[in-house]
Amino acid sequence: MADNPNSEDTTPSGNEFKAPHPGAQSMPQWNTDELLDAPRFTWKNWFAMLGPGLVAGGAAIGGGEWLIGPIVTAKYGGALMWLATVSILSQMVYNIEISRYTLYSGEPIFTGKFRTLPGPLIWVWVYLILDFGSVFPYLAANAATPVEVMILGGEMPDPDNVPRDWWLHKGLSSAIFLGALLPLIFGGKVYNSLRAIMSFKLVTIFGFLLFLALFFSHGSTWGEILTGFVKFGTAPVERNEDINGNGILDPGEDWDSDGNLDVVEERYPPTIDTDDDGKPDAWAEGAPKFNDVDGDGFRDGANVENIFVSLFTGKGFPDIDWTLIAFIAALAAIAGQGGLSNTPISNYTRDQGWGMGHHVGAIPSMVGGKNISLSHQGTVFQPNAESMPRWKRWYRHVVRDQMVVWAPACFIGIALPSMLSVEFLRRGTEADRWTASALTADGVGDAVRNPASDVLATTTGLTNLISGDAWADVFWGLTLFCGFLVLAPSMATSADGVIRRWVDVFWTSSSTMRAMEPHKIRVVYFRVLVGFGIFGLIMLWLARPDQLIKIATTIFNFALGFSCFHTIIVNTVLLPRELRPGWLIRCMMSFAGVYFTMLATMSMLKEMGVIS
Repeated sequence: MADNPNSEDTTPSGNEFKAPHPGAQSMPQWNTDELLDAPRFTWKNWFAMLGPGLVAGGAAIGGGEWLIGPIVTAKYGGALMWLATVSILSQMVYNIEISRYTLYSGEPIFTGKFRTLPGPLIWVWVYLILDFGSVFPYLAANAATPVEVMILGGEMPDPDNVPRDWWLHKGLSSAIFLGALLPLIFGGKVYNSLRAIMSFKLVTIFGFLLFLALFFSHGSTWGEILTGFVKFGTAPVERNEDINGNGILDPGEDWDSDGNLDVVEERYPPTIDTDDDGKPDAWAEGAPKFNDVDGDGFRDGANVENIFVSLFTGKGFPDIDWTLIAFIAALAAIAGQGGLSNTPISNYTRDQGWGMGHHVGAIPSMVGGKNISLSHQGTVFQPNAESMPRWKRWYRHVVRDQMVVWAPACFIGIALPSMLSVEFLRRGTEADRWTASALTADGVGDAVRNPASDVLATTTGLTNLISGDAWADVFWGLTLFCGFLVLAPSMATSADGVIRRWVDVFWTSSSTMRAMEPHKIRVVYFRVLVGFGIFGLIMLWLARPDQLIKIATTIFNFALGFSCFHTIIVNTVLLPRELRPGWLIRCMMSFAGVYFTMLATMSMLKEMGVIS
C-alpha cells in the first residue's frame, strides 16, 4: 500500500493506496478507485463523443451575442471583435483546467475551491458575492422583447410608459422564466435534458443565421467580422472622418458609408432623472440628444483606432471614447459564457461520466431520476505507470471537446448575430439595452423585401423565390423568434448552473447533507430550484431588464477573473504533482485573470463616473 499518491508504485488497483486528504480537513476525504480508459475517437462514434462542450456551447450563444453584440457592432462594426477572441480563448483554457480537477477527483471545480484553505466557511461568503449576478433572470426578461414585438405587430413595447406593455412584458417574461425551469425537472439526468435542448438550439439558430448570411449578406461584411477577430488593440474613439484635413471625402474616410464627410457631433446631456438617483439619465420626449449637423438622424463621430499602430506611427496613445465601455466589457464578459457560468462544465464532465466522474454519479431530475444518485465526496486514482497513459487520453479528450465543439460554437455564435447588425443596420446606430434583442428584425425584413443587387440571393437567381413583402414578413418574424430562441433556452442552463454550483458544494461540505442518502440529491436540487424560481419571479416584477443585465455583467468579469486565479491554486495544491498544469498553462490562466479583472474595473469606474 502506498501512502503517497505521487509515488512510483505501479500496483494496478487504485484501491490499494490511501486516498489523499489535502486542503481543508473539514471537507471529507476522497474515496479511491481505478481510472477507466477514455473512449477512442473514430468518425463512426463522433456524435457519442460529444459532451460538456455541446451543452456549454449552446448555452454560450446567449446574452452577450444577441443582446450586447448588436449594440457594439452596430456602432463600431466588427473592429472590436478581438475582445471576444481573447475572452473565448481565455475561457477555453479555463474550461479545460476546471475539467482537469474533475477528471482526477470526480468533483466539480466549485467543490475543489471549497477544499482549499481557509476552508468552506470563508469561501461560501466570497462566492456568494461573486455569484450574485447569476441569480438575476435577465435572459428571460430580454427574451420576452421579441415575442412582445410580434404580438404588437411590429410595434416596439414601451413598458416604462404604457401600462398595457408593462403587464404584457411582466407576464411574458415570467412565463418564459418558468418554462425554462421545466426541463430541469424531467429527463433522468438534468444534464441529458440540457444536452437535448442545446442540440436543437444550435441546429436551428445556426441553420437560420447561416441561410441569411449565405443569401443576403455581402462578402465585405464577413471580411470585416473575420478580420475584426484579430484586430488586437483596436479601441473606440471619436474623430472627424477628414483624416488628412483636406476637406474632401477621400477613399477610406467614409467610415459609416453615408457619403458625407462627417464631423464629431456634440452630445447633449440628459435632462430628466428616471431612476430617482439624483442624476439625469434620459431626455425628455422629443428633446434632441445631439447636435445633428447633417440632419440625417444619426450621431456622427464614432470611430475606431488601433492603439499599437497609433503608438508605432508616433501619434501617441489615442483618446479612447469610454461611452460604451460598460457594453464593451459586458460583451467580453459573456462572449463564450463568462462569470461563474463556465464552472458547470466541470459538473457536466462528471455527469457525463468522464474520468473519475464515472465513479461518482450525477444529479438526477426530480421526475425520471429515481435510480440515479450522487456520491457525497469525490473518488481519486493513483498516478502510476498504468493510470498515467489513461489520464493523458482523458485530458486530450477534454481538450478536443473544448477546441472542436465549444470554442467554434462560441466564435460562430458571436459572428452570426454580429453579421446581422453589421449587414442590416447603418454604421453608427445607437441602441439601448431594452430593444437589443429585436434590433435587427426590421433591417432583415427590408433586405429580404428588396435584396441588394450583389448579394448571393440575386446572383443565384433566388430573388423571385425568397423576396418580396410576404417573405419579408416571414424573415422578420423568424429573426425575432431566433432572438427568443437564443435567449430563452440559455435561461435554463443559467439557472441549472447557479443551482448545481451550490447544491454540489453543500452536498459535500455540509455535514448535515452528508448524512443524507445519495439519491436524495434530486430532492435537494428540486427545493433549491423552487427557491430560485421564486426569487427570479420577484426580480422580474421589481426590476427592469437593463438594470438586471448591468448588475449581472459587471459582477461576471470580477467573478471570472478571481476564479481563474483560484483554479490555479486548486490544481497546484490539491492535485498530485504528475497531474498539475505546467507553467505555460499557469501563465495563460493568470493572463485571463488579469484580463477579466481589468475589464470589470473599467466598467465599474465608468458606472461610478470616475472615467467619462
